[in-house]
Amino acid sequence: MAKGSDHNNKNIKSFRLMMILGYALIIVLSITTISQLAIRKTDIILKNKVTSLTASLNVQMKLNLESYLSRMETIGTLAFGLDETYTYDATAPAADEYESIVTEKLISDRLRSLCIMENFVDYGIVYRNNHTVGKLSNGTINLFGDNIFTDLSAMITRQRTSDGWYTGYNNDYTRIYYVKSIHENAILVISFYSSELENVFDNPETLSDMTIQLTDRNLNILYSSDGVERGQPVQEHIYNIAQQHTSASIIDNEYLVSVNNCSDDWFVICSIPTEIILSEISDIQFFIHIIAIIASLFAIALGTIITYKLTRPVDTAINTLINKANIDQLTGILNKRTFEEFAQSSLTDDSSFVHHTLILIDLDNFKGVNDNLGHSYGDKVLTTTGSILRRLFTSSDVVGRIGGDEFCVLLNNLPDETVDQTKLGSKKCEAICEAFREFYSGKDNNYKISASLGAAVYPEDGKTFEELYASADKALYHSKRSGKDTYCFYSDIKDEEEE
Repeated sequence: MAKGSDHNNKNIKSFRLMMILGYALIIVLSITTISQLAIRKTDIILKNKVTSLTASLNVQMKLNLESYLSRMETIGTLAFGLDETYTYDATAPAADEYESIVTEKLISDRLRSLCIMENFVDYGIVYRNNHTVGKLSNGTINLFGDNIFTDLSAMITRQRTSDGWYTGYNNDYTRIYYVKSIHENAILVISFYSSELENVFDNPETLSDMTIQLTDRNLNILYSSDGVERGQPVQEHIYNIAQQHTSASIIDNEYLVSVNNCSDDWFVICSIPTEIILSEISDIQFFIHIIAIIASLFAIALGTIITYKLTRPVDTAINTLINKANIDQLTGILNKRTFEEFAQSSLTDDSSFVHHTLILIDLDNFKGVNDNLGHSYGDKVLTTTGSILRRLFTSSDVVGRIGGDEFCVLLNNLPDETVDQTKLGSKKCEAICEAFREFYSGKDNNYKISASLGAAVYPEDGKTFEELYASADKALYHSKRSGKDTYCFYSDIKDEEEE
């Protein structure tokens, strides 16, 4: 019996050992499989999120550039506020010499007064006989020589507006030129150093290793955040990607590259080495393998720790990236793209809300703030506007910035057939106007800021976001025409439109 007992004990021990080994093998295989799947899934998620964010940031950089160039063009058109600018012709043979001197001094004084608005290198007029008025630097005159009128005229590439942007003349990429035709014998030229673009392109902290570049149609660098010399072609691998795409985000084993075509055939290219993006993945992989060994011994106890440790760094990175992509950093409210997505979602989902009011807000006198007080004051106005809107509206409402000084709010009102939605919207509109009536800017708070509003009610004034936005825009236009600092509902002007 003892031998049989010992034999049975040995069998039980062997069976237990086999069960332990089998269980251990199952645990190891299961955890290894789950770990590999988790690593692969994490890799895919992070790549997709970073690619999407980079594409959004690239679009934002493009918009920043186009806004900057548009501002330069606006400053250029200010020169035409003086009649003599576009009526005087220095090539006219019958022109009186004294009158020409007086006229040119008048024009020159006007141009020089505008020149100080930005860090312009050149701000002047070139006539067909190569005569110049205003501020034309010696560097520009020496660079173009006797071909100054002819070669500057060749930079006019937009026939509809008779103007154009150009850089890289004679391989000189230090300056960017804007040229506009005044009449057949005269052109306006303004230029600034390409280094000024540092104020346009700003790397987000979460992607501080990303390189932002602006190139011409031949992919020669006009600006690079990493300090690469202007005029050089982009890195070969990036060149091969950008050459095949005008608007795309591509990630491969070497780089994540986002390309966007701008006006005048320029390209904004954002690039970052893939190994930098995935550096956190390598750390996670090593960590998972260590945890997998420990989990083989403590499978159930450490399972929760594995999941927590695995997802925490990824969730943190993704949440940070999503926040950067969704929020307008200056005002703290939704940016245009995210606002439109949220608004469309609210209008198509009536499970919680059936009544909506869309309010468009346009700041009155904002251009005057930028022109007279500077863009830093303009930024303060926008920041204060964001604070006002966050204070006036609840978390159930959708608030966003959709343009330079344009804001939009979608009121989501609980379903109640006894409540007049227009009255509810009117109270909010009046609250906005009242908040701005107490709003002054400037060093001595002597510059008045007000707001004009246009509102439309869903579904009476539109059954889609586009229709509702169009109705609110018409109401806003009516408010502007009515003297500003007021609001108007589309229903108030609908009868006028039908007539």
